Amino acid sequence: MLAQASPWYAHALQRTAASPAEPLAPPARMEWTTRPGIGPGAEILGPDLRRKRVVELGCGPGHNAACLATRHAAHVTGVDLVGLQVRRARSHYGRLNNLTFVAGHALHYLHASDEQFDAIYSVFGAVGLVAPELLLPAIAHRLRPGCTLAFSVPHPQRGGRPSSPDDRPRRDHVTLPDRTRLPVARWDFDAARWEKHLDRAGLWLASAQEFHDPRQSRWPTTLLIAARKL
Repeated sequence: MLAQASPWYAHALQRTAASPAEPLAPPARMEWTTRPGIGPGAEILGPDLRRKRVVELGCGPGHNAACLATRHAAHVTGVDLVGLQVRRARSHYGRLNNLTFVAGHALHYLHASDEQFDAIYSVFGAVGLVAPELLLPAIAHRLRPGCTLAFSVPHPQRGGRPSSPDDRPRRDHVTLPDRTRLPVARWDFDAARWEKHLDRAGLWLASAQEFHDPRQSRWPTTLLIAARKL
């Protein structure tokens, strides 16, 4: 019921209605922004992902997970809150080896798992949409020492807005394919505030990069954070 009441369910429903869930070729490149080809690819997760265990928190239709499983030979689990998205991801890429899709809340998945992972990542996914004081410690608990958490979030200054002044979530919105806007709560931090939360969870900030959409060059649109478990 939680998933079906969320804006993400409405988004997945419209996407599914607009285009068939059919088998797709895995993308050649992992993407961290909404514009293909901007910024790094999978190398931010580690120099060699072969046979490494990787989890994506908020996998959506599965494109990045499929790229990592096929182009980089990683063992990937994609987790998404919305079962409809998981069914869509399985329709696209369920035939592939080394790739599993699971429906569930990211925090619940991490708490229930007994695995240790070599990399955990989120691309406009659970990080930023789940309370960081809960999610980041759960991520740190599941990461092997020295391994990477990487996540991209909407830049807190996108559109000229000021960065969040405190640790509370801000009101944001999700734009559906039909241009309807639905409200969400988002932890809209700048790099310094993310570093504070990462440090509390036992994670070391390795890099913070910002990217612009070439069509909207005045303000950065994406913040990409990489951190390592101490």
